[in-house]
Amino acid sequence: MNFASDNWAGAAPAVMSALTRHNSGHTPAYGGDPLTESVSNKFNELFEREVAVFFVATGTAANSLALAAYGKPGGAIFCHRDSHIQVDECNCPEFMTSGGKLVSVPGASGKFDASGLIEAMSAFPDGVVHHGQVASVSISQATESGTVYTLEEIAAIKDVAASRSVPLHMDGARFANALVTLGCSPADMTWKSGVDVLSFGATKNGCWCAEAVVFFDLEAAKGFEYFRKRGGHLFSKSRFVAAQFDGYFSEDSWLNTAAHANAMALKLAEGIRSAGGRTAWPVEANELFPILKRRQFEQLEAKGAKIYEWPVKDLPEDHAPQADEVCVRMVCSFATTEDDVAAFSGALSEIS
Repeated sequence: MNFASDNWAGAAPAVMSALTRHNSGHTPAYGGDPLTESVSNKFNELFEREVAVFFVATGTAANSLALAAYGKPGGAIFCHRDSHIQVDECNCPEFMTSGGKLVSVPGASGKFDASGLIEAMSAFPDGVVHHGQVASVSISQATESGTVYTLEEIAAIKDVAASRSVPLHMDGARFANALVTLGCSPADMTWKSGVDVLSFGATKNGCWCAEAVVFFDLEAAKGFEYFRKRGGHLFSKSRFVAAQFDGYFSEDSWLNTAAHANAMALKLAEGIRSAGGRTAWPVEANELFPILKRRQFEQLEAKGAKIYEWPVKDLPEDHAPQADEVCVRMVCSFATTEDDVAAFSGALSEIS
């Protein structure tokens, strides 16, 4: 009953097979190998246009370096107050952007909207040196609340960013999970909706350590190789990151693993609701946030369930956890089985 994080799962079979397959022989280092070129071309196919792709090891590096590419002196980066870059990256975005200021934008269910962004940006008028400069906007897809921005919501946020002539960044740590939910193409969810630069995450969805910064504006990508090198994310044996992506994309493995994780999350949510529980937010990807009795939470932990207590900030009073309740985070992955889900639902039913 391990629902602690999709990071706890190993690598998917297709990824491990590709790592083994591409392990033999000698090939140029630092991304000069044929496999890196082939995988880069695969990104072009996925996004239906030529893109600039840079491999990195972690999502934090992808986010921070992508934002650094658009940094400005006194720059302000607008993001949701619960976003990964705001809460979980140890000030790396500020460090990599040479002091960029992360400005929190409130919003329900892990998302902010265009009107909230306009209000937050109003505190940074153009041409007023004392307040700094609007530099970029960042959204998470899927969000830290397990919800997903619609294409229309992304486009509306882009319109606001464009009104201030700044780029829209997407933190796609769970990109595939959101994509499966929306049932659209990678192009639809990114540049066709106005995204300028993407942190393309694969680690949470079955890779070992494979993330990428994808620029849809080739001009903006010029010089990014120096940001990556200075940030310590230029791999000498780059083919092993490329190999992970090769296996990841093979026969749509990445979409299949994401679809499975999402399906397990929905099934888990059904079991929790059947036992009298509820979820804090809609279950739209592979994360869910049940609200349980604290005694249920404690007894589930005692039975071996790996789950986390989670803070809740934006729920209506009649839906928020009561004094004897707790919100927990649960995450499904490609490795989650129906037996795992049944075991948890059964354990919960026994103590409800």
